[in-house]
Amino acid sequence: MKRLIPLFLLLSMVVGAYARHGKGGSLSYTYLGVGSSPNTSKYSVVVQHYVNCDLIGNELFNIILGVYDAGSSILLRTISVSRSSAQTIQKQQFNGCINPVPVICFYLATYSTVIELPDNNAGYVLTEQECCRAAVILNISNPTSVGFTYMNTIPGVINGVVYRNNSSPILALKDTAVICHNAPFMIDFGATDKDHDSLSYSFCEAFASGVQQQRQADPPLPPPYASVPYNAGFSGSSPMGNSVRINSKTGIISGTAPATTGAYVIAVCIDEFRKGVQIGSTKKEVLITVADCSLTAAALDPLYINCSNSTFNFENQSMASNITAYYWDFGVKASTSDTSSEPTPTYTYKDTGTYILKLRVSSSSGCSDSTTSTVKVYPGFTPAFSFTGSCYQAPFNFSDRSYAAYGSINSWFWDFGDESSSLNTATTQNATHQYTASGTRTATLQVTSTKGCSGSASKNITVNDKPEILLPFKDTLICADDKLPIVVTSTGNIATWTPNYNIINTSSLSTVVYPTDTTVYTITVRELGCVDSASLKVNVVDHITVKLSPDTSFCKGDSSFLHPVSDALAYNWQSSDNGASIYDSHVKQPLIFPSATTTYHVAASLGHCKDSGSITVNVSPYPSVIAGNDTTICHGTGAVLSAVTNAAYFSWNEDPYLLHRTSLTPDAYPQVTTAYIVTVKDTFFCPKPVSDTMIVTVVPPIVVNAGNDTSVVINQPLQLNATSSTNSVNFTWTPSVFLNNPLVANPVAVIGSDEVEWVEYHVTASTNAGCKGSDSILVKIFSTQPELFVPSAFTPNGDGRNDLIKPIPAGIAHFNYFRIYNRWGQLMFATTQPGAGWDGTLNGSKQPTATYIYAAEGTDYKGRVISRKGTIVLIR
Repeated sequence: MKRLIPLFLLLSMVVGAYARHGKGGSLSYTYLGVGSSPNTSKYSVVVQHYVNCDLIGNELFNIILGVYDAGSSILLRTISVSRSSAQTIQKQQFNGCINPVPVICFYLATYSTVIELPDNNAGYVLTEQECCRAAVILNISNPTSVGFTYMNTIPGVINGVVYRNNSSPILALKDTAVICHNAPFMIDFGATDKDHDSLSYSFCEAFASGVQQQRQADPPLPPPYASVPYNAGFSGSSPMGNSVRINSKTGIISGTAPATTGAYVIAVCIDEFRKGVQIGSTKKEVLITVADCSLTAAALDPLYINCSNSTFNFENQSMASNITAYYWDFGVKASTSDTSSEPTPTYTYKDTGTYILKLRVSSSSGCSDSTTSTVKVYPGFTPAFSFTGSCYQAPFNFSDRSYAAYGSINSWFWDFGDESSSLNTATTQNATHQYTASGTRTATLQVTSTKGCSGSASKNITVNDKPEILLPFKDTLICADDKLPIVVTSTGNIATWTPNYNIINTSSLSTVVYPTDTTVYTITVRELGCVDSASLKVNVVDHITVKLSPDTSFCKGDSSFLHPVSDALAYNWQSSDNGASIYDSHVKQPLIFPSATTTYHVAASLGHCKDSGSITVNVSPYPSVIAGNDTTICHGTGAVLSAVTNAAYFSWNEDPYLLHRTSLTPDAYPQVTTAYIVTVKDTFFCPKPVSDTMIVTVVPPIVVNAGNDTSVVINQPLQLNATSSTNSVNFTWTPSVFLNNPLVANPVAVIGSDEVEWVEYHVTASTNAGCKGSDSILVKIFSTQPELFVPSAFTPNGDGRNDLIKPIPAGIAHFNYFRIYNRWGQLMFATTQPGAGWDGTLNGSKQPTATYIYAAEGTDYKGRVISRKGTIVLIR
C-alpha cells in the first residue's frame, strides 16, 4: 500500500530544504524608456537568488514581486515572475598554496520581467521575500526563521528634479573568492552604472522577511523592513568583525578572515549619487563561507594605468601576513635593473608604453606564488572643454578641448547638468544643448583614450534668462562739446541705442556720444529670442570747480592725503618742493609727506573744462621730552623725577603718590613699582602730543624673622637663626655681647653670667642698595640646671593673661611631649611643640574647675632626658 505524504508536510520539506541552503541575492532594475500609455515609464526588473550547489533543481520556478508606493507604502500590485535562467558557478582553479582546497560552488537562479508604472512623485519600492535562510550562520541568530527581503527603490521627483529615468547599478558576478580562516582575502563587489552616477559602497543591514509559514511571501510585506538579528560581535556594518572592511569607492571587501570557520551573511549597499543628490540604493546579499585552509598568494590589480606621470606605487593586494620575500619585475625589456625586493616599491618608467608587471612572493614555509598584471604608461592626458552661450532660449555650444599626448580620444560622454531635460546627455565629440530654464548648471565631460586613459572635466554654466550686458559705467560726467566713447560687452549680437541724439552709431555695441545736455542712453541687445536692455546716464556740465581745505598744520615725518572736492576726472599736482613730498601727482587724492612748510597746487580737468587750486601745509617738528632715567627706591622712601623738554606745555599722569605735578621735577613716593608718564605739547604747527615714561621700581619691604622668644640656662649654647624675605642681604646683631659673630644670620650665643636674667637681641637685614628690615628675640636665662617648669594653675577666662597652661623649657634642646589628663585618666591635651599650651577645652567644650595631672619630657642640650609629672589647677 502506498503512503501519501500530506501536502503541508511536502511543502514544509521543500521549504526546509531551501531554508538550509539559501545564500542570498539581489534585486535590480533598468529604465527602458517611456511606457506604452501616456505618463508611464517602462523598466526591466531582475531578481537573482544564490543557492548551495546541493540544492540544484529545488529553486523556485516563479517568484512574487510586490510594487509599493514609496510615499505611502500602499501595495499597488503583485507580479508573478518566471525563472529566466539558472546556472551553476564553481571555482575550478586555486592557488597552489591553498591547503586543503575548499569547495566554492553556488547555484544562481535569475528571474526577470518588464513592467510599466505610472509616473508619480514619490517613486516605487520593489520587493520580493523568501521565508528562511541556511541552517547554520555564525553572525546571525536563529537564521532559519528570519528569511530574506530583496528590495530596491525607483526614484520619482527629488527636490523638484525628475529621476524616474534612472537605472540601478549593474552588479558584477565575482562571488567565487577563496576565504581561508585567519588569512587575508579580497572580494570584488564593484558595480557599473548605466547613467554614470557616482557610486558609494558600504556594509549595511541584511533584511529579514517577516514570513515563516510559506516559502514565498504572497504578497510581500510592505516597507520598512527589520534587520536580521546579529550575534554579539557582529552587525550590519561589521558583518565579519572589525578586521574586515569595504572600500567605499571600489566596492572591494578585504581584510583578515575570522578565525572561526563557517558561513557569514554579508550585505552591501551601493548608493547612487547624481550631482551630490542620493537618488537610490541597491543591496546585494551573499553568504560567505570561511574555510579551514591556509593561503600564501600574490595578487595585483588587473590593470595599472598612469595618464599624468610615469611613477607607480605597487603593492601586493592579497595582504597575506606570512609572506617573507618579494620579487618584482617591472617589465622593462632589455633591462636587468627594473626589479625590486621591497614589499611596496615605487618605480618610474623612462619611456611610455605597455609593460607586463610580475610579482613572486614566498612564505617562511617555502610556499610561493606569482602573478602578472598590465601596466600602461601614457602621461599627458588632460580632459578639457570650452563652451559658448548665455541665454536659455538659445543653444549652448560645447567643444571638446581634451588632449592626449599618446593615442587619441575615442569616447565622449557629456552631462549638461540639465536634469529636467530628456536630452541632458550626449556622446559626440562636440555637442549642442539648449537649457530648459535659467540658473546655474554644472556641465561635465567624461573622455577616454585609445591607450586606456580616462578622466573628466567640469565647469559651472551660468544660464541667463536674457543676454548678458556689461556696461563700462552707469553714470558719468563730461564737459560740453566733448565726445565720450562707450564700449559695451554683451553675449547678444544685435544692438540698438536710443535716443538717436548726438550719437555716432545706434546699431553697434560700441558707440560715441556728444550730448550738450544731460542724457540717458539705453541699449537694447538681442540674442535669438532673448532680449534685454540697460541704461547709462551722461551728465553734461559747461565748467568744473576745485575746492581744497584751508591751510593746515602738520607734524614733520607724518603723512596724509589731500582731499579736493571736484567733478574733474584728471588731476596734476605740483608743490613748492618740486614734488618731492607727493607720492603720486596724478591721482585725485595724493599722499603727501612734507618735511617743511610746503604749498601744493592742483590743475584739474574734465575734457575741455578746467580749474585749479592750492593749499599750504605748515610743518613743525614733534616736540622732544625725556622723563628721566628709571630708578629703584626702598619701600617707604621717595624719588625725585627729572623731566627735560623743549615743549611749551607738559603734564604728568594722575597718581596720588606724585607730589608737585606742575613741576618738571615732582616728588614720587610710590608704594609699588609705578610708571610715570610725562606728556608734552607745542604751540607751533605740530599739534600732536609726545610722551615719555620713567619707571620707579619699589623694592618690597624686607621682612626679617629673628625666631621665637626662648629660654636657656647658664652656659647653654643657643643657636640663633635669622631669615629675610629678600636674598643677598647683610645681617647685624645687637648687642654683640655673648655672640660668637654678630655679622652673620646664625650666630651662637653662650651666656655665662648668672647676673643676667634676660637678653633681647635685635637683628637688622640690609641690601647693598640700603634697604633695611629688622626683628628681635627675647632670651630668658635661668641660673638653674636644665629644667621643665610647669605653672601650678591657670585661668582660661579670655582676658589675655594666664589663659594657657604650658611648660617653660630651660636648657632643653628637644621638647618631647606635654600631656594633661583628668582624674579619670582621660587625655585632655597633648603636644610636642614647645610654646604650645592647653586652653582648658576638650573638643571645643570648656572643662570644669578641677585639678588635672600633667606629664612633660624633654632632652637637654647635653643629651640628658628630663621627665616631670605633677598637678595643675584649672580655675574659672
